[in-house]
Amino acid sequence: MKLFKTLTATAVAAVMSSGAMAADIALIIGSNQDSFWNVVKKGAEQAAMVVEANGGSLNILQTQNYDNYGADLATLIEQAVAQGVDGIATVLPAPDAQMPAIHAAIEAGIKVTLLNGGGDFLAESGALNYFGSDEYVAGVAGGKYMAEKGAKHIMCHIQIPGTVNLEARCKGVSDGATEAGAKATILRVPANLDGDVAGTSAAIEAELNGDPSIDAVINLATWAADASSAAIEQLGKTDTVMLGTFDLSPSTLDRIKAGTQAMAIDQTPYYQGFLSVSTLAAHIDFGTKVATAPVLTGPAIVDASNIDATFAGVKAGTR
Repeated sequence: MKLFKTLTATAVAAVMSSGAMAADIALIIGSNQDSFWNVVKKGAEQAAMVVEANGGSLNILQTQNYDNYGADLATLIEQAVAQGVDGIATVLPAPDAQMPAIHAAIEAGIKVTLLNGGGDFLAESGALNYFGSDEYVAGVAGGKYMAEKGAKHIMCHIQIPGTVNLEARCKGVSDGATEAGAKATILRVPANLDGDVAGTSAAIEAELNGDPSIDAVINLATWAADASSAAIEQLGKTDTVMLGTFDLSPSTLDRIKAGTQAMAIDQTPYYQGFLSVSTLAAHIDFGTKVATAPVLTGPAIVDASNIDATFAGVKAGTR
């Protein structure tokens, strides 16, 4: 933390004295009802210290929900273009819906970076870089982990079917499980259940009841892991069904600490927000460009072996 403060203070001081351009940036991310994005925003807002010290600005735009996710993100991109921003950092979970808006922004002279999802479409998008996890690789790691811990039949739950990064995660889980000798099933539920803990818990419970061979569940969001945890507990299967999830939350870490959840797959969303905004501003202001593309911020497995070190980051809002 001291190192971060020192680097940030140094960067702010250097920028304030440089007379550089001022970058007005829009960060476009998912639903404002989804707490996952709070960590992304934390990173972006700390990067904005440098942006604002140089006379620029950061405007964070979020969708209301995920019902028309791709179309809503495209609309936000168009809105940012109309506002005359210099740069856009955006998620890309729905390339078919978003790509025309991204291309139009670039053609208008706006610099674009991608974060969190859509890394496979970096070249096609024309964006400068991608900051996030390789979703498929992360899924493979999760599937292998559960299988190596003894799971024979892993169910991967997708809360918004058709979303590119979520589908890639479960494809990875399936392939990783198969490679390690386990079976995998993908459960796709209606998108209107997204964020509905009770409804999702009922759906998970029904699947576990219907197929007793399922002995592990991997969710793609922490709220969904809460739903699965409730379902597993309701069925009295906490000792026989392993639980894993993508991303971190206090309840997720509490379960890992207590031994009722096996693991979580961390993509360090703080870095996604911080790096996508800070490098975009630096490119606009100074012409710099990160040589490595994409820049991967995950995956990292959090389990009983490293749970204590992870708690501090969650409490600070950075993990």
